[in-house]
Amino acid sequence: MLRQSLSILKQFGSLAKSQDASELLHEDLVVVDQRVEPAKKAAQVLYKKLQGCMQSQPGLEAEKRMKKLPLMLLSISMAESLKDFDAESSIRKVLEMCCFMEKMLANMLADFEMKVEKTVLEPLNKLSEEDLPEILKNKKQFAKLRTDWNNARSRSQASTGPQAKQDVLREEVEEAWRKLENIKDQYSADLYHFATKEDDYANYFIRLLELQAEYHKNSHEFLNKNISELKENHSQKGPPLSLSNHKVYGEPLLSHLFESNRDIAVPIQECIHMLLRTGMREEGLFRLAAAASVVKRLKTCLDQETVDHSEFSMDPHAVAGALKCYLRELPEPLMTFELYNDWFKAAGEKDLTEKLEQFKVLLKKLPPENYNNLRYLVQFLSLLSEQQAVNKMTPSNIAIVLGPNLLWPRAEGEAALFDMASASSVQVVTVIEPLIQYSSSLFPEDISFEIPELPEIPDGTLSAPVAQSLISEKEKLSRTVSSSSSTASSCSSFHLSLSKTNSTASQDSGGFFLVKVRLSESQHLYLGQPCS
Repeated sequence: MLRQSLSILKQFGSLAKSQDASELLHEDLVVVDQRVEPAKKAAQVLYKKLQGCMQSQPGLEAEKRMKKLPLMLLSISMAESLKDFDAESSIRKVLEMCCFMEKMLANMLADFEMKVEKTVLEPLNKLSEEDLPEILKNKKQFAKLRTDWNNARSRSQASTGPQAKQDVLREEVEEAWRKLENIKDQYSADLYHFATKEDDYANYFIRLLELQAEYHKNSHEFLNKNISELKENHSQKGPPLSLSNHKVYGEPLLSHLFESNRDIAVPIQECIHMLLRTGMREEGLFRLAAAASVVKRLKTCLDQETVDHSEFSMDPHAVAGALKCYLRELPEPLMTFELYNDWFKAAGEKDLTEKLEQFKVLLKKLPPENYNNLRYLVQFLSLLSEQQAVNKMTPSNIAIVLGPNLLWPRAEGEAALFDMASASSVQVVTVIEPLIQYSSSLFPEDISFEIPELPEIPDGTLSAPVAQSLISEKEKLSRTVSSSSSTASSCSSFHLSLSKTNSTASQDSGGFFLVKVRLSESQHLYLGQPCS
């Protein structure tokens, strides 16, 4: 009878626990519990949609990210398009500004997307893939253990068997309850944490709007400012066009010289002038490539004979590239098709003296216009090789990169490409390298490399003592390339001529300090001194 009474009391206790179990979570947590699943779904969906709005590849650094942007590709296309216009074209001027503006907009966009990725996308992804799934995992476990506890309790209540069996069932109920209590505590803690962080999660979307507002504001201000400047400049009419009708690139050498009444081709002379000023100490000159757009723009200016030295002198690799293009695009190489095999035969001579004699014979066979331009170019290359300790361009290196542009066989179609490739081998180096090394012997004529006037500085910048000391050094500093002034390994030099210009001074990157000193009201002197 006593046992039956105890059994009834325990059953009532189980009923009480059942009522408590149906409301295991705090009332506030029940509301939070209902927000977890929608939050995960929203984070997943919006992460994917926002990622789809991004124009750059995620995870890249700023520079690489910017290169992939459509705006940057547009800027590059504008740069490629404008190079075909002459320097005074209004389309070119507008495209130059647009190219710059699109590049800056691409930079702003890349910066904006990096911020969105860091402060919005990455937190949303972590929320949807790590934080909330962990909460939902505990929720699922909580539901399972609650079901286990209810089932165990139902079995215990329905049992009418021996007392021992009922005791076992009651122990199962108690064990299930302990597990349920543990997971309830853990899940409740998760929900409390979610509740405290919910405002932070909402701030992800506010941060997105703030970043968008900042990006659009900066872009708008930048566009307004530069569009106004562009319109103002565009409305100002430039000087009348004065263009040459003579094409230079791709034209026969003799035709160009006859039409322009010159002895030295415009691209050869102009490019060498610019390189003498700023390129003599430039490492890898003729070997390192420049931006194709700059080279093409310079080629266009040379075609029109409207080269602005101040625009291109600061990019010696572009100048060297334009010079190489001219030599390569000649219908016939400077060293002629006719003598192609003879050059290699002479280069194969073992005895140096005999080799040089054969070279001299071949040089005399060149047409006068080819000889004059080859002499001018080779003597410049000899000067360039004197700076090899700095520019790394030895006669051999120069021959490797320039040889295929000076000598190639007569061929057509694919055969021409194959033979051009063959001419760039060691064979052509054996021809061009000795020309540079022994230029003073092979080209005995004097040659004057005259450098165009430099940008003006106000009169009086040079003090009287400095000017006087420079004048006194005239004979020591003026140098003329001649057969007796140097050997292949000695320093060649060039003559710096008188010019009717204002006093100027300039430090050039080619290793020469160039100064024009006032001699009288009408005469000034260029002086050149190697820089230390």
